[in-house]
Amino acid sequence: MFTGIVEELGTLERVERGSVSAHLNIRAREILKDVRLGDSISVNGVCLTVTEYGNDRFTADVMGETLAKTNLSDLRVGDRVNLERALKMGDRIGGHMVSGHIDGVGTILDKSPHGIAQVISVQAPELVMRYVIRKGSVAIDGISLTVVDCTDQTFRVSIIPHTAKLTTLGFKKKGDSVNLEADMLARYVEKFLQGREPKADGSGKIDSAFLGRHGFL
Repeated sequence: MFTGIVEELGTLERVERGSVSAHLNIRAREILKDVRLGDSISVNGVCLTVTEYGNDRFTADVMGETLAKTNLSDLRVGDRVNLERALKMGDRIGGHMVSGHIDGVGTILDKSPHGIAQVISVQAPELVMRYVIRKGSVAIDGISLTVVDCTDQTFRVSIIPHTAKLTTLGFKKKGDSVNLEADMLARYVEKFLQGREPKADGSGKIDSAFLGRHGFL
């Protein structure tokens, strides 16, 4: 589990590609201060397991399913990646709860300045957009961000200079791909609502009348 607060930008030093998998060697420093074998590290929002490490680098294996459903397959030697260690119990949650399990890959449609900030428009698959709401949370390449507004197929976020400097969104451009993870709370709510079958007398059905009876309207 992660919070979407990127700790540092790492650099891909080596990638070994198999027929359906890959082996990544990433140079880093901050996140390696207390690393152990088997630890989870978010790489561009993807939860990967540390299989080897040294003073300034670590390695992780990426299976075929992950390569097929994330933008890690596009990485080349020298590329920068967002890195975050797994959340510890008792840590502050500066962003939102992020699992590191990518829901889909989106595409940057536009980046434009707005005062000190940059506004980024992203096209996303339906599986992601069904959980995106205005002022809700979304993780882009592992970065916890607030949705400014959205349509059926796109959403916009705004990043401050600090985020631009310390994450991949600072240098990614129009047409680049980004890993997307929707807010997990929205998925749990959807599952809960799907499981509520109304009784014969109509009770148990969640509609405007139900919400009104319980003080939500």
